[in-house]
Amino acid sequence: MATAVTPAARPGRVKSFLKLVAIEHSVFALPFAFLSALTAMQVNGGRVRWWDLLLITVAMVGARTFAMAANRILDRRIDARNPRTAGRELVTGAVSVRTAWTGAAVALVVFLAAAALLNPLCLLLAPLAVIPLVVYPYGKRFTDWPHAILAIAQAVGPVGAWLAVTGTFAGSWPAWLLGAAVGLWIGGFDLIYACQDDEVDRVIGVRSVPARYGRRFALHASTVAHVVTFALFVWFGALVGYGWPWWIGLVLTAVAFGYQHLVVTPTDLSKVNRAFFTANGFVGIALFAFALLDLLLRLNLHP
Repeated sequence: MATAVTPAARPGRVKSFLKLVAIEHSVFALPFAFLSALTAMQVNGGRVRWWDLLLITVAMVGARTFAMAANRILDRRIDARNPRTAGRELVTGAVSVRTAWTGAAVALVVFLAAAALLNPLCLLLAPLAVIPLVVYPYGKRFTDWPHAILAIAQAVGPVGAWLAVTGTFAGSWPAWLLGAAVGLWIGGFDLIYACQDDEVDRVIGVRSVPARYGRRFALHASTVAHVVTFALFVWFGALVGYGWPWWIGLVLTAVAFGYQHLVVTPTDLSKVNRAFFTANGFVGIALFAFALLDLLLRLNLHP
Protein backbone atom coordinates (compact mmCIF):
# COMPACT_ATOMS: atom_id res chain seq x y z
CA MET A 1 0.00 0.00 0.00
CA ALA A 2 2.87 2.38 0.86
CA THR A 3 4.44 1.98 -2.57
CA ALA A 4 1.10 2.77 -4.18
CA VAL A 5 0.65 5.98 -2.19
CA THR A 6 4.17 7.35 -2.56
CA PRO A 7 4.17 7.89 -6.35
CA ALA A 8 0.84 9.66 -6.09
CA ALA A 9 2.12 11.91 -3.32
CA ARG A 10 5.30 12.97 -5.06
CA PRO A 11 3.69 14.84 -7.94
CA GLY A 12 1.63 16.74 -5.35
CA ARG A 13 4.74 17.76 -3.44
CA VAL A 14 6.56 18.74 -6.61
CA LYS A 15 3.58 20.75 -7.82
CA SER A 16 3.26 22.49 -4.46
CA PHE A 17 6.97 23.29 -4.40
CA LEU A 18 6.82 24.76 -7.92
CA LYS A 19 3.87 26.86 -6.78
CA LEU A 20 5.83 27.89 -3.70
CA VAL A 21 8.68 29.27 -5.82
CA ALA A 22 6.31 30.67 -8.49
CA ILE A 23 8.31 28.96 -11.22
CA GLU A 24 6.24 30.66 -13.93
CA HIS A 25 7.66 34.04 -12.88
CA SER A 26 10.99 33.04 -14.41
CA VAL A 27 9.55 34.68 -17.54
CA PHE A 28 10.50 38.07 -16.07
CA ALA A 29 14.21 37.37 -15.65
CA LEU A 30 15.00 34.98 -18.50
CA PRO A 31 14.32 37.31 -21.46
CA PHE A 32 16.99 39.76 -20.31
CA ALA A 33 19.51 36.99 -19.67
CA PHE A 34 18.88 35.75 -23.21
CA LEU A 35 19.08 39.30 -24.53
CA SER A 36 22.45 39.83 -22.87
CA ALA A 37 23.82 36.46 -24.01
CA LEU A 38 22.67 36.86 -27.62
CA THR A 39 24.05 40.39 -27.78
CA ALA A 40 27.40 39.13 -26.50
CA MET A 41 27.34 36.43 -29.18
CA GLN A 42 26.55 39.02 -31.84
CA VAL A 43 29.40 41.24 -30.68
CA ASN A 44 31.80 38.29 -30.47
CA GLY A 45 31.53 36.56 -33.81
CA GLY A 46 27.83 36.62 -34.61
CA ARG A 47 27.15 32.90 -34.07
CA VAL A 48 24.58 31.49 -31.66
CA ARG A 49 26.00 28.98 -29.17
CA TRP A 50 23.00 26.88 -28.27
CA TRP A 51 24.76 24.90 -25.54
CA ASP A 52 25.63 28.11 -23.72
CA LEU A 53 22.03 29.29 -23.97
CA LEU A 54 20.81 26.02 -22.48
CA LEU A 55 23.26 26.26 -19.57
CA ILE A 56 22.33 29.90 -19.00
CA THR A 57 18.67 28.87 -18.83
CA VAL A 58 19.44 26.12 -16.32
CA ALA A 59 21.59 28.47 -14.24
CA MET A 60 18.95 31.22 -14.21
CA VAL A 61 16.09 28.91 -13.26
CA GLY A 62 18.25 27.20 -10.63
CA ALA A 63 19.34 30.48 -9.04
CA ARG A 64 15.84 31.92 -9.06
CA THR A 65 14.32 28.73 -7.62
CA PHE A 66 16.90 28.72 -4.83
CA ALA A 67 16.24 32.40 -4.11
CA MET A 68 12.47 32.00 -3.96
CA ALA A 69 12.63 28.89 -1.80
CA ALA A 70 15.06 30.51 0.63
CA ASN A 71 12.92 33.64 0.73
CA ARG A 72 9.77 31.67 1.53
CA ILE A 73 11.54 29.61 4.20
CA LEU A 74 13.08 32.59 5.97
CA ASP A 75 9.86 34.63 5.74
CA ARG A 76 7.40 31.90 6.72
CA ARG A 77 6.70 33.34 10.18
CA ILE A 78 6.26 36.85 8.76
CA ASP A 79 3.98 35.45 6.05
CA ALA A 80 1.85 33.77 8.69
CA ARG A 81 1.13 37.15 10.30
CA ASN A 82 0.11 38.84 7.06
CA PRO A 83 -3.41 38.08 5.76
CA ARG A 84 -2.24 38.52 2.15
CA THR A 85 0.46 35.86 2.48
CA ALA A 86 -1.06 33.58 5.12
CA GLY A 87 -2.13 31.13 2.42
CA ARG A 88 1.39 30.43 1.19
CA GLU A 89 2.44 26.81 1.08
CA LEU A 90 4.90 26.85 3.99
CA VAL A 91 2.34 28.57 6.21
CA THR A 92 -0.50 26.17 5.42
CA GLY A 93 1.73 23.09 5.48
CA ALA A 94 1.18 22.22 1.81
CA VAL A 95 4.98 22.18 1.60
CA SER A 96 7.11 21.19 4.58
CA VAL A 97 10.15 23.20 5.60
CA ARG A 98 12.26 20.10 4.98
CA THR A 99 10.93 19.77 1.43
CA ALA A 100 11.54 23.47 0.79
CA TRP A 101 15.13 23.24 2.03
CA THR A 102 15.69 20.15 -0.08
CA GLY A 103 14.35 21.91 -3.15
CA ALA A 104 16.48 24.97 -2.41
CA ALA A 105 19.60 22.82 -2.03
CA VAL A 106 18.94 20.97 -5.29
CA ALA A 107 18.36 24.26 -7.12
CA LEU A 108 21.61 25.68 -5.72
CA VAL A 109 23.58 22.62 -6.85
CA VAL A 110 22.01 22.89 -10.31
CA PHE A 111 22.99 26.56 -10.50
CA LEU A 112 26.59 25.90 -9.45
CA ALA A 113 26.89 22.94 -11.82
CA ALA A 114 25.63 25.01 -14.76
CA ALA A 115 28.09 27.78 -13.87
CA ALA A 116 30.94 25.25 -13.75
CA LEU A 117 30.02 23.92 -17.18
CA LEU A 118 29.96 27.42 -18.68
CA ASN A 119 33.46 28.63 -17.89
CA PRO A 120 35.91 29.10 -14.97
CA LEU A 121 34.97 32.77 -14.45
CA CYS A 122 31.29 31.88 -13.99
CA LEU A 123 32.17 29.19 -11.47
CA LEU A 124 34.42 31.61 -9.59
CA LEU A 125 31.73 34.29 -9.43
CA ALA A 126 28.76 31.99 -8.77
CA PRO A 127 29.09 32.09 -4.95
CA LEU A 128 29.14 35.91 -5.10
CA ALA A 129 25.93 35.85 -7.13
CA VAL A 130 24.26 33.82 -4.37
CA ILE A 131 25.01 36.41 -1.65
CA PRO A 132 22.28 38.96 -2.53
CA LEU A 133 19.82 36.09 -3.02
CA VAL A 134 20.35 35.08 0.60
CA VAL A 135 20.66 38.60 2.03
CA TYR A 136 17.43 39.87 0.45
CA PRO A 137 15.03 37.98 2.77
CA TYR A 138 16.90 39.43 5.75
CA GLY A 139 16.86 42.93 4.26
CA LYS A 140 13.40 43.75 5.54
CA ARG A 141 14.74 43.11 9.05
CA PHE A 142 17.57 45.67 9.00
CA THR A 143 16.91 48.29 6.30
CA ASP A 144 14.00 50.35 5.00
CA TRP A 145 15.33 49.74 1.48
CA PRO A 146 15.27 45.94 0.97
CA HIS A 147 14.13 46.70 -2.58
CA ALA A 148 17.68 47.84 -3.36
CA ILE A 149 19.02 44.42 -2.40
CA LEU A 150 16.49 42.81 -4.72
CA ALA A 151 17.64 45.16 -7.48
CA ILE A 152 21.24 44.03 -7.01
CA ALA A 153 20.17 40.38 -7.11
CA GLN A 154 18.26 40.93 -10.35
CA ALA A 155 21.09 42.90 -11.96
CA VAL A 156 23.34 39.84 -11.71
CA GLY A 157 21.41 37.93 -14.41
CA PRO A 158 22.30 39.94 -17.54
CA VAL A 159 25.89 40.42 -16.37
CA GLY A 160 26.27 36.71 -15.65
CA ALA A 161 24.79 35.77 -19.01
CA TRP A 162 27.28 38.01 -20.82
CA LEU A 163 30.21 36.56 -18.88
CA ALA A 164 28.89 33.07 -19.59
CA VAL A 165 29.37 33.75 -23.29
CA THR A 166 32.66 35.67 -23.19
CA GLY A 167 34.41 34.29 -20.09
CA THR A 168 35.98 37.69 -19.45
CA PHE A 169 35.13 41.13 -18.05
CA ALA A 170 36.73 42.76 -21.08
CA GLY A 171 34.10 44.50 -23.20
CA SER A 172 31.27 43.69 -20.75
CA TRP A 173 30.16 47.30 -20.18
CA PRO A 174 26.86 46.82 -22.11
CA ALA A 175 25.94 43.96 -19.77
CA TRP A 176 26.42 46.18 -16.72
CA LEU A 177 24.12 48.79 -18.25
CA LEU A 178 21.49 46.16 -18.98
CA GLY A 179 21.92 44.66 -15.53
CA ALA A 180 21.43 48.06 -13.88
CA ALA A 181 18.31 48.62 -16.00
CA VAL A 182 16.82 45.26 -15.04
CA GLY A 183 17.70 45.75 -11.38
CA LEU A 184 16.04 49.17 -11.25
CA TRP A 185 13.04 47.82 -13.17
CA ILE A 186 12.39 45.00 -10.69
CA GLY A 187 13.39 47.08 -7.67
CA GLY A 188 11.05 49.83 -8.82
CA PHE A 189 8.18 47.44 -9.14
CA ASP A 190 8.95 45.94 -5.73
CA LEU A 191 8.34 49.41 -4.30
CA ILE A 192 4.85 49.29 -5.80
CA TYR A 193 4.23 45.72 -4.67
CA ALA A 194 5.28 46.47 -1.09
CA CYS A 195 2.59 49.16 -0.82
CA GLN A 196 0.06 46.36 -0.36
CA ASP A 197 1.57 45.46 3.00
CA ASP A 198 2.56 48.84 4.43
CA GLU A 199 -0.02 48.88 7.22
CA VAL A 200 0.60 45.27 8.26
CA ASP A 201 4.37 45.75 8.03
CA ARG A 202 4.24 48.63 10.50
CA VAL A 203 2.35 46.46 12.98
CA ILE A 204 4.58 43.39 12.73
CA GLY A 205 7.86 45.27 12.38
CA VAL A 206 8.73 44.52 8.75
CA ARG A 207 10.75 47.30 7.15
CA SER A 208 10.16 48.73 3.68
CA VAL A 209 9.97 52.09 1.93
CA PRO A 210 6.14 52.22 2.01
CA ALA A 211 6.08 51.24 5.68
CA ARG A 212 8.67 53.89 6.59
CA TYR A 213 7.90 56.75 4.21
CA GLY A 214 4.37 56.05 2.98
CA ARG A 215 2.79 54.88 -0.25
CA ARG A 216 3.02 58.20 -2.06
CA PHE A 217 6.77 58.44 -1.55
CA ALA A 218 7.22 54.78 -2.57
CA LEU A 219 5.25 55.28 -5.78
CA HIS A 220 7.23 58.42 -6.64
CA ALA A 221 10.47 56.53 -6.00
CA SER A 222 9.24 53.74 -8.26
CA THR A 223 8.51 56.26 -11.02
CA VAL A 224 12.04 57.67 -10.76
CA ALA A 225 13.50 54.15 -10.85
CA HIS A 226 11.57 53.32 -14.01
CA VAL A 227 12.51 56.59 -15.73
CA VAL A 228 16.16 55.73 -15.10
CA THR A 229 15.47 52.17 -16.25
CA PHE A 230 14.14 53.46 -19.56
CA ALA A 231 17.15 55.75 -19.99
CA LEU A 232 19.49 52.80 -19.41
CA PHE A 233 17.60 50.71 -21.98
CA VAL A 234 18.09 53.55 -24.47
CA TRP A 235 21.80 53.77 -23.62
CA PHE A 236 22.23 50.01 -23.94
CA GLY A 237 20.54 49.88 -27.34
CA ALA A 238 22.63 52.76 -28.66
CA LEU A 239 25.85 51.29 -27.27
CA VAL A 240 25.45 47.89 -28.93
CA GLY A 241 24.05 49.31 -32.16
CA TYR A 242 20.51 47.95 -32.15
CA GLY A 243 18.31 48.90 -35.09
CA TRP A 244 14.70 49.93 -35.52
CA PRO A 245 13.08 46.83 -33.91
CA TRP A 246 14.71 47.66 -30.57
CA TRP A 247 13.39 51.20 -30.64
CA ILE A 248 9.87 50.01 -31.42
CA GLY A 249 10.15 47.70 -28.44
CA LEU A 250 11.23 50.63 -26.29
CA VAL A 251 8.19 52.65 -27.33
CA LEU A 252 5.96 49.79 -26.23
CA THR A 253 7.98 49.53 -23.02
CA ALA A 254 7.35 53.20 -22.30
CA VAL A 255 3.61 52.61 -22.77
CA ALA A 256 3.71 49.63 -20.38
CA PHE A 257 5.59 51.66 -17.77
CA GLY A 258 3.11 54.50 -18.10
CA TYR A 259 0.16 52.13 -17.74
CA GLN A 260 1.69 50.57 -14.65
CA HIS A 261 2.06 53.91 -12.90
CA LEU A 262 -1.37 55.15 -13.95
CA VAL A 263 -3.37 52.20 -12.63
CA VAL A 264 -1.70 52.07 -9.20
CA THR A 265 -2.25 55.04 -6.89
CA PRO A 266 -1.72 55.62 -3.16
CA THR A 267 -5.47 55.26 -2.60
CA ASP A 268 -6.13 52.42 -5.04
CA LEU A 269 -3.91 49.33 -5.00
CA SER A 270 -6.52 47.03 -6.52
CA LYS A 271 -4.63 46.79 -9.81
CA VAL A 272 -1.18 45.94 -8.42
CA ASN A 273 -1.38 42.35 -9.63
CA ARG A 274 -2.52 43.51 -13.06
CA ALA A 275 0.48 45.81 -13.22
CA PHE A 276 2.74 42.94 -12.15
CA PHE A 277 1.52 40.23 -14.52
CA THR A 278 0.41 42.38 -17.45
CA ALA A 279 2.75 45.35 -17.58
CA ASN A 280 5.95 43.76 -16.29
CA GLY A 281 5.44 40.52 -18.16
CA PHE A 282 4.83 42.51 -21.31
CA VAL A 283 7.99 44.60 -20.82
CA GLY A 284 10.23 41.55 -20.54
CA ILE A 285 8.71 39.53 -23.37
CA ALA A 286 8.03 42.36 -25.81
CA LEU A 287 11.40 44.04 -25.43
CA PHE A 288 13.17 40.72 -25.88
CA ALA A 289 11.02 39.85 -28.90
CA PHE A 290 11.90 43.07 -30.71
CA ALA A 291 15.56 42.77 -29.74
CA LEU A 292 15.53 39.19 -31.03
CA LEU A 293 14.07 40.38 -34.32
CA ASP A 294 16.96 42.82 -34.63
CA LEU A 295 19.49 40.12 -33.73
CA LEU A 296 17.99 37.66 -36.21
CA LEU A 297 18.89 40.05 -38.97
CA ARG A 298 22.55 39.83 -37.94
CA LEU A 299 23.19 36.53 -36.14
CA ASN A 300 24.10 33.25 -37.77
CA LEU A 301 21.61 30.81 -36.26
CA HIS A 302 23.55 27.68 -37.20
CA PRO A 303 25.14 25.74 -34.31
